[in-house]
Amino acid sequence: MYMITAIIKPFKLDDVREALSEIGVHGITVTEVKGFGRQRGHTELYRGAEYIVDFLPKLKLEIAVSEEACEEVIQTIRQAANSGKIGDGKIFVTPLSRVIRIRTGEMDEDAI
Repeated sequence: MYMITAIIKPFKLDDVREALSEIGVHGITVTEVKGFGRQRGHTELYRGAEYIVDFLPKLKLEIAVSEEACEEVIQTIRQAANSGKIGDGKIFVTPLSRVIRIRTGEMDEDAI
């Protein structure tokens, strides 16, 4: 089992969610986050004053998947979140040693 964490642009959420739903992903946790990578933020103009936006709004998706579904989920996120521009995001994959569904007590693959 793996935890896939993807950092994406906010306007790509619906595309990613729909694409993941089509391949049978049933659960996603979404968190609003801020950060920057190589793009290092940008400069904006507000009421005639220029200011620097250091941290850009992003969304963090967390998806627990089986080993068999991992690569398909990664490729689906890559395709759906890709705008071809800087700041499209990153995908991190970490192993899960244990998963437990609180309501039923199901464990590991059954809990996903």
